[in-house]
Amino acid sequence: MVEMPKVILPAAEAAAPAPTFTGNRALQIEEPLIFEIGSAETSGVDFEEPAETETRLGGLERTDAIGLAGLSEPETMRHYVRLSQKNYSIDTGIFPLGSCTMKHNPRLNEKMARLPGFADIHPLQPEKTVQGALALMTELSRWLLELTGMHAIALSPKAGAHGEFCGMAAIKAALEARGEAETRRVVLVPVSAHGTNPATAAHLGFTVRAVEAEPDGTVSVDAVRAALGPDVAAMMLTNPNTCGLFEPHIREIADALHEAGVYLYCDGANFNAIAGKVRPGDLGADAMHINLHKTFSTPHGGGGPGAGPVVLSEALAAYAPVPFVRREGDAFRLVEHADDAPEGAAPFGRLAAFHGQMGMFVRALAYMMSHGADGIRQASEDAVLNANYVRARLADVLTQPFPEGAMHEVLFDDRFLKGTGVSTLDFAKALIDEGFHPMTVYFPLVVSGAMLIEPTESESKQSLDQFIDAVRALALAAKAGDAVRFTEAPRFAPRSRLDETRAARDPVLSYREKTPE
Repeated sequence: MVEMPKVILPAAEAAAPAPTFTGNRALQIEEPLIFEIGSAETSGVDFEEPAETETRLGGLERTDAIGLAGLSEPETMRHYVRLSQKNYSIDTGIFPLGSCTMKHNPRLNEKMARLPGFADIHPLQPEKTVQGALALMTELSRWLLELTGMHAIALSPKAGAHGEFCGMAAIKAALEARGEAETRRVVLVPVSAHGTNPATAAHLGFTVRAVEAEPDGTVSVDAVRAALGPDVAAMMLTNPNTCGLFEPHIREIADALHEAGVYLYCDGANFNAIAGKVRPGDLGADAMHINLHKTFSTPHGGGGPGAGPVVLSEALAAYAPVPFVRREGDAFRLVEHADDAPEGAAPFGRLAAFHGQMGMFVRALAYMMSHGADGIRQASEDAVLNANYVRARLADVLTQPFPEGAMHEVLFDDRFLKGTGVSTLDFAKALIDEGFHPMTVYFPLVVSGAMLIEPTESESKQSLDQFIDAVRALALAAKAGDAVRFTEAPRFAPRSRLDETRAARDPVLSYREKTPE
């Protein structure tokens, strides 16, 4: 075990430092809101008065000033650079968010995505001018279909949840073609599933029926059989599941579903654990979304730009939505409308105005081609190895609900904190003081005070050891009775403990000028 070095400060140095006149702490600069440092009455640029023109806004033109604060160019640059320095990102440290797969984004991928032929194209360009982009989409589709063992693909979904909607819409279309859309209205969802699973099913008009997990965290065939009936349309199953465990009976579950005329939707959020090792199609999946920002390293977070392609089995291939790419001789054509689909196809409709997120397609294919099949397989193996290294090194100080093993992420519960006066949230906040983004907490809901850690394959043993040692030190401090260290955390962040419940329920979305007292 690697112990963190202990630094004993003299009493005078250990005391909290006196506040500075500016509020800054050396390079930690206190940065106000832009409205507090600028003024709506001034501007950093000069514009000539526009000539009188006839409005074409039909009465929707602005009647008041926009109200933006005016800053000079140096002030503007400093403001946003200072804000950026407060960000935590995968480029500054390990991002151990379980269920999120926050992995390194290789710069080679970024370079490829910025090539003019990909970065500068427009979705309304004539097909003959974007043949290279369509060829790339075709090649990306080939890789994804090969890795998943599926028969058809939709590239247009914009994210994982959008992909779920696509896959479940294809299932709904298949049921309509079978004349069973009105009778099969139930979707089975394990209690440990991502929240988007039941939300997607409900949004499409299905009723959700929960499937309880076994004591070992997996779903049993018997539990699925007990939940089946003539009213069941599909089951949405994540594999590996949200507890970080591979579903060992998934093939039997798929067979039981198919015997009952039920489709299996596989949530692909955790594909990073098995890509190159096993194909979901071989396990019986009928539909699966793929988070390109997880498994294939395209940028994650910030609300986009996202991409969540969906692969479909032979049973659902005909219902893939438009648009999709079709090769005709040496040329590529986009099938934009259902009426233009080839014979045998019955697209359920259109999910988005255009064809998908080209920048994400380029990045994902660059990742696949630079790694190759063996590299993708090794990435999966390394992700599982790293998670199990974290599990093994923390097993004596943290508590695990399912200690037998883990896939790409390891799950801990809060039993080790009982009697300490420290909660899971307190523990996570204290990690911020140590310079780490906390792990996912309180999810999955099937485990009390859950702490879900996913290191991904990006992390070296050195970075893992530093993170693990910090977690160990915090666990020992909590057990030693140092509760104040946790309940007051974070103490060293730009802002200390915030009222997150109030912020969620009563968000302030626009600047309110303080009234003088």
